[in-house]
Amino acid sequence: MNKLSLTRRAFVTSASAFGLVGASGLALPYYSRASQRPAFTHGVQSGDVDATSGMVWTRTDRPARVMYEVSTTESFSDATRLAPIDTSPASDYTVKRLLTDLASDQDIFYRMVAADLSDINAVSEPIVGRFRTAPASKRDVRFAWSGDTAGQGWGIDDIGMKTYSTIAKHTPDFFLHSGDTIYADGAMKDEVDLPGGGKWKNVVMVDGKRKVAETLDEYRDQWKYNMMDKHVLGLSAICPTFYQWDDHEVLNNWSDSKDLTADNRYSEKSIHVLAARAARAFHEMTTIRYEPSEPGRVYRKIAHGPLLDVFFLDMRSYRGPNGPGMEETLTPKSRMLGEQQTQWLKRELANSKATWKIIAADMPLGLVVWNDAAKKAGAEAVSNGDNGAPKGRELEFADLLRYIKNAGITNTVWLTADVHYTAAHYYNPDKAQFQDFNPFWEFVSGPIHAGTFGPNDLDMTFGPELKFIKAPTAEQGQNLPPSAGLQFFGLVDISGATEQLTVRLMDRDDNELYKVTLDPVRSA
Repeated sequence: MNKLSLTRRAFVTSASAFGLVGASGLALPYYSRASQRPAFTHGVQSGDVDATSGMVWTRTDRPARVMYEVSTTESFSDATRLAPIDTSPASDYTVKRLLTDLASDQDIFYRMVAADLSDINAVSEPIVGRFRTAPASKRDVRFAWSGDTAGQGWGIDDIGMKTYSTIAKHTPDFFLHSGDTIYADGAMKDEVDLPGGGKWKNVVMVDGKRKVAETLDEYRDQWKYNMMDKHVLGLSAICPTFYQWDDHEVLNNWSDSKDLTADNRYSEKSIHVLAARAARAFHEMTTIRYEPSEPGRVYRKIAHGPLLDVFFLDMRSYRGPNGPGMEETLTPKSRMLGEQQTQWLKRELANSKATWKIIAADMPLGLVVWNDAAKKAGAEAVSNGDNGAPKGRELEFADLLRYIKNAGITNTVWLTADVHYTAAHYYNPDKAQFQDFNPFWEFVSGPIHAGTFGPNDLDMTFGPELKFIKAPTAEQGQNLPPSAGLQFFGLVDISGATEQLTVRLMDRDDNELYKVTLDPVRSA
């Protein structure tokens, strides 16, 4: 292998062995004794990468000056040095920056070194990551998606969150995390009884995981816990992660009207306080871009060359209260996306010139998800379970689907997680109660490392046809541990030559469960 260039697959091997450090070309002061040096505590991340820019992230163990180099070679022989950025307790010593003016379709290596602000001569070992910018021409594109990390008490055991490493083997251009990135409401125990006998042992534990998150520091701890896993660190070092959130970043089934009066786990009873703390931790601990017009905004579009635009939805922040979902007219109470986000999505879809438009939804469209699972009552997701004409939140999505048809928008594919199993759904207007839309596909994949549940009922308002499903059987039961093998992710490949899009549903042992290739519809 050429010493001045490192293939993506080779970098997987070197970085995911968690040798995330290398010799530095920075002009550095002398090295102090190791015990006096600052350290990077939770690896590196990149994210929200497009053709000319990308976010990078790290965290130090103390106030530090982080110095940056950016290069197109692993040797850093052509490195550009950037102005340093200081970390502070205000952001829990996290730091992220947008790398700009990058070449398209280019491997980018970034290296960081931290100097202690109270002793600038005390310098860390360097830490290195990489990503590839989006192409400007029609080349093959591959990305992965999944959701649901460290949920239902299943944490880091002696194997760890293996599905992350399985994804890394495919060297995707990016990984789309479809939400439930943490389980802030999921207190963990050191040991859990397994169905049929035996123990699951969470070999890595921190105090912040032993109770529900309420304080800002406790929400931060949820993120830091996941980044203690070697598989998570390995994928983050070599592959950008595009984040969206769902409910467990705050607490189960949260909306602005969530009532915590009777929930004895919480001493803080204000959902608004908890959501604000959770949102701050989410933006501190991830590589999501900052939106000046609405600081803290999660919905956005990321362009990945002429073949692909990805539209990230936020189905939490703007929703009305969870409930029956039987309103006959579209009101703020019955909305899930909210009027402004819906207008943005319509506008951006209409303006998109990409062949494929991926709509990344943090909840499924046609699967019934109950607000009260025990009683099977109330709409938590889009569908209300009555199999009839659109009502409640379904009205907002009926309007969106009608708009996509009337505006001549083609090649939309929906990706989601949330329900903790994997499935492929084809939405057929001929089978639907609401028929004013063009057919489309929705693919579900997850959990990546959490309890496995399902299957959920399909609501026929939009005519979903079940093409594939892998979920626990009645004999297996619910909340199966990751060791049961029912952990899932999806792979999407877009051919630069034919522009066909191929979806594969995979399990954590890298078995291909289902595959379908979609031909693009050519615009008139």
